[in-house]
Amino acid sequence: MEHNQYDLLEVLDHIEPAELDYQQWVNVGMALEIEGYGVDVWDAWSRRDPGRYHPGECRKKWAGFHGSGSPVTGGTLVQYAREQGWTPPCDPGVALGWDDAISAEGVVVDSNWVEDKDVQEPSRWNPADELIRYLEALFEAGENVGYVVKSWQKDEKWLPADKGAYDRTAGELIEALSACGGDIGKVLGDYNSEAGAWIRFNPLDGKGVRNENVTEYRYALVESDSMEIGKQHALIRELELPVACLVHSGRKSLHAIVRIDAADYGEYRRRVDYLYDICRRNGLEIDQQNRNPSRLSRMPGVIRGSQKQFLVDTNIGKGSWEEWKEWIESVNDDLPDPEGLGDVWEQMPELAPCLIEGVLRQGHKMLIAGPSKAGKSFLLIELCIAIAEGRKWLSWQCAQGRVLYVNLELDRASCLHRFKDVYQAMGLPPEHLGNIDIWNLRGKSRPMDKLAPMLIRRAAKKNYIAVIIDPIYKVITGDENSADQMANFCNQFDKVCTELKVATIYCHHHSKGSQGGKKSMDRASGSGVFARDPDAMLDMIELELSEDVLKAEENKAVCAACKQYLDAHFKWEDDLSEDDLCSAYQMMNYCENLLDKWQWLNLQRIVEEAKKRARGLTAWRIEGTLREFPKFPAVNAWFSYPVHQMDTVGVLGDIQPEAEMPPWKRAMDKRKPKEQKAKERKESIATAYDACTTDGKVTVSDLAEYLGVTEKTIRNRLKEHGGFVIDDSEVRKKT
Repeated sequence: MEHNQYDLLEVLDHIEPAELDYQQWVNVGMALEIEGYGVDVWDAWSRRDPGRYHPGECRKKWAGFHGSGSPVTGGTLVQYAREQGWTPPCDPGVALGWDDAISAEGVVVDSNWVEDKDVQEPSRWNPADELIRYLEALFEAGENVGYVVKSWQKDEKWLPADKGAYDRTAGELIEALSACGGDIGKVLGDYNSEAGAWIRFNPLDGKGVRNENVTEYRYALVESDSMEIGKQHALIRELELPVACLVHSGRKSLHAIVRIDAADYGEYRRRVDYLYDICRRNGLEIDQQNRNPSRLSRMPGVIRGSQKQFLVDTNIGKGSWEEWKEWIESVNDDLPDPEGLGDVWEQMPELAPCLIEGVLRQGHKMLIAGPSKAGKSFLLIELCIAIAEGRKWLSWQCAQGRVLYVNLELDRASCLHRFKDVYQAMGLPPEHLGNIDIWNLRGKSRPMDKLAPMLIRRAAKKNYIAVIIDPIYKVITGDENSADQMANFCNQFDKVCTELKVATIYCHHHSKGSQGGKKSMDRASGSGVFARDPDAMLDMIELELSEDVLKAEENKAVCAACKQYLDAHFKWEDDLSEDDLCSAYQMMNYCENLLDKWQWLNLQRIVEEAKKRARGLTAWRIEGTLREFPKFPAVNAWFSYPVHQMDTVGVLGDIQPEAEMPPWKRAMDKRKPKEQKAKERKESIATAYDACTTDGKVTVSDLAEYLGVTEKTIRNRLKEHGGFVIDDSEVRKKT
C-alpha cells in the first residue's frame, strides 16, 4: 500500500488540522491508531489548531477507535497531505514481478483520453422555472428546504452571511415561485448579484441547518474547481454518476447533486467516502470539504457576477446508488479465478461444521415454510434455545453457540415473554442466556437490501453461529412472484452468511389455497426461488386429527392431570393397575372417592383445562429438502402451545396428509353425510377458536386465516355452531 512507503510522522507534518473538517480530524486519529501510533502523537498534532483544540478530547475519542469494522488507514494521511499541496520528495515505487498484476480497482475511465464536453447556458432564462425544476427534482412537497440569500465578503470571496431560511417546504416555495412572475426575490428575498445564492440539497426538519437536522440522507455534492469545466462535465457523465441535478455554479465549477439514498448518517459517510474515492481514482479531483449532508450548494436561477447559476440537466447517469455501485464494481470485479480440480483433489478443504446435525451446516441457509398458525415463530425460538444450550431441536442435535434472533413481528415485551414461556415449556434450565441476543425491529424494519448491511455491522465480532430472521415477509423487496427479483432478495441472505460466517435461518408462509397435490418445495408462497435457494428447507404440513385421536389425547391429558394432582397433594399408594392409570374414567373415579369436596372441585377445573388444551392440539409433519445431506424420514410433532413436541409414540405416523392422498381418496373423504359434515364444521370452528385464543382476542379474520376460508364462510359456521357471538369482528363464546 502507498502509505507504507512513507514516514507517516513526516506526512503528518504536512497536514494542517485547521484546514480539515471535524470528520477528517477524527479520520487522522483513526489512521494513527490503526498504524500503531499513540494518542500523544494525535494530541500534539491537534494542538496546532488552537481555535478548535480541547484538552482531553483526543483521549476520549481514541478509546472508541478499537475494533472499527471499516478502519481508516495511513493512506488517508497521505491523501490529506497531497490535497494540502505536499509532494513527496521522491516516490520509491515498487518493482513488479512477472506474475504481478497492475491494479485498476474502481477505474472505469481514462481521464487523459476524455474529451471536454461543453456546457450551454439556457437560451431562455426564467429564474423561477430554473429553481422550480430543481426543487421538483430533489424534494417532496412537504419537505423543508434550506437556502441562503444574504452574503458577506472576506478576502475578495463572497460567503453566506447567516444560516438562512429553513422552515419553508418545497411545496410552499414552488407555489410562490409559480406566481412571482420570474422574480425570485419576491419569494426568497433579495440577493447580492455579485455573490449569488445558496441552497441545501437534503431535506431538513425545520429546526436548524446542522447535520442532525437533516431528515433524509438522500444526496451528496460532487464539485471540482481544479480542472476545466468542460472536463468536469465530461467526467461526470462518463462516470455515469447517479446525478439528480447538475448545476452550473456561475464560475468555474459544476455542482453535481448525486443520489446517495443512505439509511442513516453512518451509511451516508461510507457512501460519500466511496463516491469521492471513485471520482479521485478516475481523475475527477473534487473538493473534500463538501462531505456534510447539510452542505450548501449553488442555487440555480440567480445571477453571480456576470454569469448565471443555472440548471444544466436533471436525472443523468445511473438511476440509483445501488445501480451505479454495481456498475462500478462490475467493471473491476473481485470474483475468484477458476481453479483446477486436480490441484485440490488430494487436499480437499474442510467442510463447515454442522449447526443442526444432518440438516444444516454453519454458514448455510435454511427456510422453514408452513401455513399460518403452524407455530413457525415458536419453532424458531425453540431452535434459538437449542443452539444456545447445545440441546436437541425436534429430533436433531444442535451445535452450541451464540445466536441472534431478529424479531420483526412482535412488540418487545411479547417477544421477551415468549422466549421465557418457551424455555419453561421445554423444561430447560436457562444456563446460557448470554448466548441469545434479540434485535427487536417491529415498526422499524427495512427492506432486506437495506437491513442486511445494518445487521452485518451490528453483528460483526459477536461470534454468532446463527442469525434467525422472523418473518421474512416484513423485509421482502420487489415482487414476491418475480424470480429475478426474489433471487436478488435471497442474495442478501448470502451476504449475511458470507460476511458474518453464520447460518441464516428464516421462515415464510405457504401460498394461499389448498396445498393438495403440491410438492413440498412448491408450497412456499411466491417464486420457486424461495424454496430452491436455501441449502435446507423444512416444510410443515398439518395433519388432520380424527375424533378418535383427539379423544385419545384428551384421555391422556386427563390421566396426567389426575396423577400430577395426586402426586402434589398426597402420598398415595399406587393401588391402581397400569390399565387404570391410562383410563380417564378410572382415574377420575378414584380421585372422586379419595378427595374431599373442595379438592374434587379444584381437580375438575384442572381437568377441564387439560381437556381444552388437548382439543387445541395441532399435529404437523415436517419434511426436508436438503442440499448437503441425505433426505431424512419425515418428522411428526405436536404443537401444544407454546412448544412443539415430538410424537414419540407414533400416533401421527399413520395419518396421511391431504396432499399425499390419491385423488380418489380425497374425493371419497369429501362425500360424507350431511350430519357428519355439519358435525365436523362445528368441531373445526371450535378447534380453530381455541387455537387462535393463544394470541389473545380472536377475530373473524383470524379464524378465516386459520381454516383457509373466507370471512363470510366463518360467519356462517359461527351461526351454525350457535355457541359464539360476533361483536364488531371480534368473536367470543356465549356465556
